Amino acid sequence: MSASTDKERLARFLAHAGVASRRHAEALIFSGRVQVNGETVTTPATRIDPERDRITVDGRPIQAPARHLYLMLHKPAGYVSTVSDPHGRPTVLDLLPEELRRLRLYPVGRLDLETTGLLLLTNDGQFALHMMHPRFSPEKRYHALVRGHPSPNTLQQLRQGVVIEEDDGHLYRTAPVGVRQLRRTAAGTWLELRLHEGRKRQIRRMLASLGHPVLELQRVAIGPLTLGDLPPGAWRPLTEAEIAALRAQTSRPAASGGASPATRLPKGPS
Repeated sequence: MSASTDKERLARFLAHAGVASRRHAEALIFSGRVQVNGETVTTPATRIDPERDRITVDGRPIQAPARHLYLMLHKPAGYVSTVSDPHGRPTVLDLLPEELRRLRLYPVGRLDLETTGLLLLTNDGQFALHMMHPRFSPEKRYHALVRGHPSPNTLQQLRQGVVIEEDDGHLYRTAPVGVRQLRRTAAGTWLELRLHEGRKRQIRRMLASLGHPVLELQRVAIGPLTLGDLPPGAWRPLTEAEIAALRAQTSRPAASGGASPATRLPKGPS
């Protein structure tokens, strides 16, 4: 296999190339049906260089998408940020025309089912991997409507990091979050939050732990990109200037200073 450093997991490559879902791609690899440069590979985590390595499935060559596309989508609530869903829920790809779905686009990162706002889609695997790498991930900006009216002390806790329990029972302290109050309403308080981390339902879990559950959540910016007046469910291609600005911002380490800025703590009581 190539010695290039721009490598991608084999199972991810097959999924992005439209061969199968990620889970089915792993099954193909485990069963010995995938070859890399003529050698059978049975480890889905094997890293390959899509530009140099020759990948085949049952002897059929698999090519990475040749035409790279970069789209901005305004994700509505009720759509999952995946290529397909085993539960039959609508995915963000259902919002695109058929001719674009055939180009093997997939989301760069995720927004949970009820979160709305800016989502990037591409078929450029290396671009997506770089965007999602904790060391280079650009800042994301969110607007959240929370129940109640957080005190200055609560906002300061967010700025210092909040302890949250992970799904496996371990605790971690989140990296500091930039936060400011936008306005108060009868329903609650609108906050703006800025962060580089992207743990599962992180904003919702942080605010719930502080006694202010999220009622609405929208991502309004990723790095230099802003959602602007793009309507819910609509999409548009990124301009060359926007792509260049994203690449420039992700060419240097994120302001948080390195991979996994959160602090893991001892496992909580069972």
